[in-house]
Amino acid sequence: MPVSDTSFFQSHYMPNTPSQQQEMLDSIGINSIDDLFSDIPTEHRHPTLDIPHPISEIDLKSELMTLGIQNRNLEQNACFLGAGAYNHFSPSIVKAILTRGEFLTSYTPYQAEASQGTLQVAYEFQSLISNLMSMDVANDGMYDGATSFAEAALMACRVTKRDEIYVLDTINPVYREVIETYASPQKLKIHTLSSSNPRLPQTASCLLVQYPNFHGTIEDLSLYKRQTEDMGSLLVVSANPIAMGILKPPGEFGADIVTGEGQALGIPISYGGPYVGLFCTRKKFVRQMPGRIVGRTNDSDGKTGYVLTLQTREQHIRREKATSNICTSQALLALAATITMAAVGKTGFRQQSELSYHKAHYTASLIQNIPGFSLPIQGDFFNEFVVKCPINPSKINKQLLANGIIGGLDISSSMPNCMLIAVTEMNTASQITALAETLKKFGS
Repeated sequence: MPVSDTSFFQSHYMPNTPSQQQEMLDSIGINSIDDLFSDIPTEHRHPTLDIPHPISEIDLKSELMTLGIQNRNLEQNACFLGAGAYNHFSPSIVKAILTRGEFLTSYTPYQAEASQGTLQVAYEFQSLISNLMSMDVANDGMYDGATSFAEAALMACRVTKRDEIYVLDTINPVYREVIETYASPQKLKIHTLSSSNPRLPQTASCLLVQYPNFHGTIEDLSLYKRQTEDMGSLLVVSANPIAMGILKPPGEFGADIVTGEGQALGIPISYGGPYVGLFCTRKKFVRQMPGRIVGRTNDSDGKTGYVLTLQTREQHIRREKATSNICTSQALLALAATITMAAVGKTGFRQQSELSYHKAHYTASLIQNIPGFSLPIQGDFFNEFVVKCPINPSKINKQLLANGIIGGLDISSSMPNCMLIAVTEMNTASQITALAETLKKFGS
């Protein structure tokens, strides 16, 4: 068949030709593939999918490129959008190692003798996250920051044998929705506490706090720790790992469970995922921790070896004792985070954190001096802050986007005419100036 003749082209990935398909249909005495399903009533069948005919690889790549350039990417646009996913620096070495076949194709390491590299990566990841959060133990990754926070709430209920979860009103509202999704099937009760006057009752299993919180503000975890201790509850903290470069880690405040979103550790934003959730706890609670733990030991010859030390899902232990049904491996994303932390190092990590902090405060100082704009929330913040706008932020964001700037998150549904702006080490002085100059057009 001539290469240019596409009339018979099916796909590079179809194992048989149209003539071979017809030969099979003839051999079983039917005319079409649809006849195979003729005994299923029409109302119970899926509608026919309107999928275009296959095209060649050259044409496909061209079409994908045409679609791709319509996206607002972070290489050609300044980005001040955060709210859980951030534009942080990722060293070039991350992709180089991440795409090696040994890592790219590996999955859950059931056979330790054949998976030493994968297990070692998980062990290193756990060690780095434990040190970062100043906690006793970490698992080798959850789905993302939201689900790890929700899993922590369920774990607190198991530890305390209580069924009431208390959540501060300053956590990410999307995280709150995920927590409700996890808790409702188990008949667990969720209550909201005001951060301005949090009073925890004795029936609380835990208090869920974000550090820094959804609005970027740095809250006093020692206050919450005293409350949870007095009530026999657990303090559960969702922490921004980059902020730990300059902030006191949750473990030093006495947090019982610490979770977080690992996306900032060298993982691309990627339209919202996949990411990797961080999960740490105290050694005394380890039997109730979801996910897996990899341990280091010595084999019979005295050589270092790595093994799955703790596996708490129902596939590995009796169903009634399982702590979680997390059924996939985030090992590849955990590897990206591990490479990033190792490549950046302690000094680089602190510098990244400091740059995010100082650039955010510089940006805030410019914006609050624009007539009509203000910072409605008092208190120190890390790299994110709320801006009160003179008009609806959606209108401002349209103008920003026209100027090559991805604006902040419109949070007007909870705070009228307010926008949540994030600044990282990736934002240049010229980008920050351009943001402020564009906002001046809306000033009063």
